[in-house]
Order: sequence, then C-alpha cells, then structure tokens
Amino acid sequence: MAEGAIRAGCCFYAGYPITPQNEIPAYMAKRMPQVGGVFIQAESELAAINMVFGAAACGVRAMTSSSSPGISLKQEGISYMAGAELPAVIVNVMRGGPGLGNIAPSQSDYFQATRGGGHGDYHSIVLAPSSVQEACDFMRLSFDLADKYRNPVIILGDGMLGQMMEPIQLSVISCQLSEKKKLKTENQQLKTKKWALTGCKGRKPNVIKSLYLAEGALEKLNLILQKKYQTIEQKEQRYESLNLSDAKTIIVAYGTMARIAKSVINQLREKGKKVGLIRPITLWPFPKKVFAPCAVRRAPYDKKLTFLVVEMSYGQMLEDVRLVVDGKAKVEFLGRAGGGVPTEEEIINKIVKLSNC
Repeated sequence: MAEGAIRAGCCFYAGYPITPQNEIPAYMAKRMPQVGGVFIQAESELAAINMVFGAAACGVRAMTSSSSPGISLKQEGISYMAGAELPAVIVNVMRGGPGLGNIAPSQSDYFQATRGGGHGDYHSIVLAPSSVQEACDFMRLSFDLADKYRNPVIILGDGMLGQMMEPIQLSVISCQLSEKKKLKTENQQLKTKKWALTGCKGRKPNVIKSLYLAEGALEKLNLILQKKYQTIEQKEQRYESLNLSDAKTIIVAYGTMARIAKSVINQLREKGKKVGLIRPITLWPFPKKVFAPCAVRRAPYDKKLTFLVVEMSYGQMLEDVRLVVDGKAKVEFLGRAGGGVPTEEEIINKIVKLSNC
C-alpha cells in the first residue's frame, strides 16, 4: 500500500502507530525522504488527519493510515475534508472491536466507512481490496478517484490482509530518473488543481472551508455534495462476480472473506452445487447493479434463490444486501467478529443446511 501510494504520486504522509498497520508508517518514514516527499509521525490521530487536510488543501496527493480505534479519532477531520471538498486517501486496516479490542482481523468498521462515520450528510468512497496486489493497485485508483471527485477515499482492509505476504507486480517508473525526479515527474503529469491554496499572485484568492454561516449557504453546499454523490453512485460501482447465471446460492463477501468464499465455491461446484459469488469492490457506492438481474430473475419473489452474506462482523454489509434485494429473494447470514474468521467448513455447512443449491 505504501509503495503503491508513492508510485501514485503521494508526496505527503502523516500518521500515528497502531497495529496491525504499523508497517505503513514505518515504510513511509524510510521511503518518503528518498523520493522527496514528506513523512510526519504526528502526536495523535487527530493531528495526523488535520495535517492531511492542510496538505490536501495545498493540492498535493496526501494520505494517512490507521486501524479501527485510530480511524474513529480521525472522523471529525474526514467530515471536514468532505465538507471542504478535499481529496485525500485514508487507509483502515481493521482490527477486532468494539473499544480497543484486539489486533486480530475484523470487518466490523463497515458501517463507519460506508455511512460517513463523522457528522453531517456526506460520503467517502470506499474500496475493499482482497489481495496484496489489489491493495497496491487500489492506491493509484483511490488517489485518482479522490482527485476526480474532490472527496476522501477510504481503503478498507483487515488485519489478515495487512499482515499477508504475496508476490506483486509494481507499476514501472523510468529507471533513467533519480527517485526524487521520478516523483516530481509523476506529479507534473497530474492535472493542475485550480482550487488549491498555492498562493494567489496573478489570480483571485482561493478559499477552502467547511464553515458556512450565511442563511441558506450550507444547504446550498449540501445540495452540491448530494449531486456529486449521485454521480459517484451512478459511475463508480465496482464488483467481481462469479457463476451467477445458474447459481441457486450466491455468496456475498468482500475483502479476504471473498477469498475464502471462492475456495468454498470451487469445492461445491466440483460436487455439482450451483453456487456463485458477488464480491463488492466499492463498499460505497454499493454495487447495486450486479444484484438487479439476480434478485429479479423470477420476480416478484424467487424461492429458489438465496443470497448468503458472509463477513467478519455480525451483519453490517448484510443491511445493504437486504436493501438492494428488496424482498425479491431470501437473504441469509453467516458472520463472526472480535477476531473470529468464518471458515470454509462453516460456510459449506451453512450452504448445505440451506439445501437449495
């Protein structure tokens, strides 16, 4: 994630240590000075997110990272960035909760990420990688989406992905340039941000704020934001689907749980069981489009189709699946939390118990 961010043009990082994502600030502390960027270990998560606010306001690609309790402390700053329409990337490597919890993997920050998390009517774009390769690749995607929509983007992983080791292929940067020149060259390729606070010689001054006290001004801003969110919902739904055409049971899982689900599907398909997969890649916007043809195959209600939501929580993404299915098919659930991970055997037993595949 850290190297992927650097190769995406990130030149400012501020963070504070917390397991299981400490490898990110540790790596950034070493690499950012090498490429001419800025690394700051802030005195707190609150300080880190506000430093990112300041860097983003200056037009640079900026990011922070943390794990569940630390992300909670950053919520006010994320809301401020959404209100000021500032692009930034926030990585959350989720751990068990609530409270201080433990350092085992979990997916129980889904509500926090997809429902805003902070105060006010706003959304962050949320991407959920399921491999080390995707965790790296999604950094460039997240910075591009943040800049495109002037909006915070959250990368939502879990402790298992955060500690996983896999081979990856990094994007290539010309080896004829020094690393500092590489970063400078990449940043020059980014579109000029005319709204950024870069000094106002020769132009009218820019103002970046989220405080609107004049009557009707804040509502006007909210209407602008809602229009933007509607555009994001229409254009940025991402997902992976597998074996949907004949599936009688469709597993819905994201992140590392989707990897376990794929193994289950392979095992059951070998036994003639008709099982498929929907893996949301964007958790917000939730990929409603892929559910539509599944949920209405035999409208108004398909007794032979079941969606099985599997996640490391006690039913957070479950709510989004129920909303999009809208009573047109059965929705079942299997989940564990507090560091518990649903196993292949548990998922297979659940599907066999449903007896409709």
